[in-house]
Amino acid sequence: MESVLNILMAVLGIVNEMSPYLLLGFLLAGIMHAFIPDGWYTKYLSGNTFRSVVNAAIFGVPLPLCSCGVIPTAMSLRREGASKGAVVSFLIATPQTGVDSIFATYSLMGLPFAIVRPIAALFTAIIGGTFVNAQTLSPTLPRNGEGDHAESLSSENKPEGTPSPLRGRVGERVCSALRFGFIEMMEDIGKWLVVGLIVAGLITVLVPDSFFEIFKDNTLLSMLLVLCISVPMYICATGSIPIAVALMMKGLTPGAALVMLMAGPACNVASILVVNKVLGKKTLMLYLAAIVGGSILFGFGIDYLLPREWFTDHLNSTHACCHEVASWFEWTCTAILTLLLLNVLRMKLMHKSACSCGHDHHDHCHDDHHGHCHCHADSLSPHEHLPIAGEEQGEKVSFFHIHGMTCNHCRANVEKVIRTVKGVESVTVDLQSGVATVRGENIDDEEVKEAVESIGFTL
Repeated sequence: MESVLNILMAVLGIVNEMSPYLLLGFLLAGIMHAFIPDGWYTKYLSGNTFRSVVNAAIFGVPLPLCSCGVIPTAMSLRREGASKGAVVSFLIATPQTGVDSIFATYSLMGLPFAIVRPIAALFTAIIGGTFVNAQTLSPTLPRNGEGDHAESLSSENKPEGTPSPLRGRVGERVCSALRFGFIEMMEDIGKWLVVGLIVAGLITVLVPDSFFEIFKDNTLLSMLLVLCISVPMYICATGSIPIAVALMMKGLTPGAALVMLMAGPACNVASILVVNKVLGKKTLMLYLAAIVGGSILFGFGIDYLLPREWFTDHLNSTHACCHEVASWFEWTCTAILTLLLLNVLRMKLMHKSACSCGHDHHDHCHDDHHGHCHCHADSLSPHEHLPIAGEEQGEKVSFFHIHGMTCNHCRANVEKVIRTVKGVESVTVDLQSGVATVRGENIDDEEVKEAVESIGFTL
């Protein structure tokens, strides 16, 4: 019981330290989402040039995309004309950091880490993208991994990379910013943030203080150990921070901690599989080499070229703060953050009350004792438990089940790519059930399938 209480107190101390910066980061993320037009990024990422690679890295560093959400976003940029090198640069830079994680890094790890982390992400992204462009003969996306041509699928047939104008009044965009920052982003990374905090609490209480002493004279070995743990594991940029702090308190060097902060969010099984499928094995090898090599290079730079106290002094003060009484402002921010997380939990529980067709059980459906959904005969297919395609107010309605979506960025990119299919007039995707409702005339199911699979999902 005492150990559980110690873990909870360790987690609470970290949350109090992070919560003000997390809320500020989520707000800025929402503002970026609502006030930057669609297509603005793509405009600067086309062309098999060094400039497109640098632009992709610069744009990717502040973007608040999680490790899974960056994959369909990058594949969508590729379909819209971004070069392979720019896509890889974006894939490397974006998940490593973001405006929310930069503030959170500053809160727990201090200013030097908050500066070095985005610089390292920028550098490794540029290196990786440059090498990919150097070995790429054609800047266009091979269809299904083969060939050298990909047609533009812009639903409005506008020039490649032309930004769409911002729609809605300022008040509407402000509401959109708040919804994105405090609801959608919380849905996407809230789970992994909580996991990171719990893991940090477990490490703080259960791991011996001298655990990393065995690696004291072998920094490379400690970095390789961190890579073996972090590369296959899914962890977001913000969720990795409390874990890195907890490990540093147990003796992990600042350089090895940076390796975890870089490689953990940028490399995971999902991103490795998608990059291999869509961009090819050669690109995947360069992608992994840039992340692993760049993280080790910067890790050695921190451990051997920069004063160690730059990266440990703030850590010591953070550890001391965990044992001090938090200010009323920190408690208020922690309370707000907790309410936002509880709201996400409430939304997920509400979704669980709906069956795979998207209807509420009490309105349309019921489960039998085997857990199978039974809806009205005129609304569900007996094979897929999906609504049957038909006519609705004069337009054709089709339904597709999409596998692999894990966050709102995934959902938004699936909606975006389906809209590019000829004949599609509107599309809505439910993230929880994976059902896409597509309205339009003369829609080719194979084109929808091809479009969805081009950004890494399965239809």
